[in-house]
Amino acid sequence: MSNDSVFYRPDIPVEYFTDERCHILELLNTADSTDASIARARVEPGITTKQHQVKGTVERYILLEGKGVVHIAGMDDQKVCIGDVVVIPAGVTQSITNNGDHDLVFLCVCTPRFEWDNYTLLESL
Repeated sequence: MSNDSVFYRPDIPVEYFTDERCHILELLNTADSTDASIARARVEPGITTKQHQVKGTVERYILLEGKGVVHIAGMDDQKVCIGDVVVIPAGVTQSITNNGDHDLVFLCVCTPRFEWDNYTLLESL
């Protein structure tokens, strides 16, 4: 029996702010793990991320803290809160609004792994 387990420990202090208007902490996104990536996203109160899409990548948002409204092209806006899971098909325009008083925090699980070459920001900077 093969043991393919690998342990990853993110560099916790290295959260970065994106042009999309959210803070990202990459938990797992490596070239040797092409099947999936995991990031923690944090959106400040009153902020709506800029519309974007990711070609060839399905995203899943798993809400950990806060509340908001998710905007996915072709669907009615949906209120989201702790425990909700949002599945965003590959290439679909999306954004999320934090309509609460505290940070909106969620995991973003991408399959296959997120790569910036597949990302398109649809609003100007």
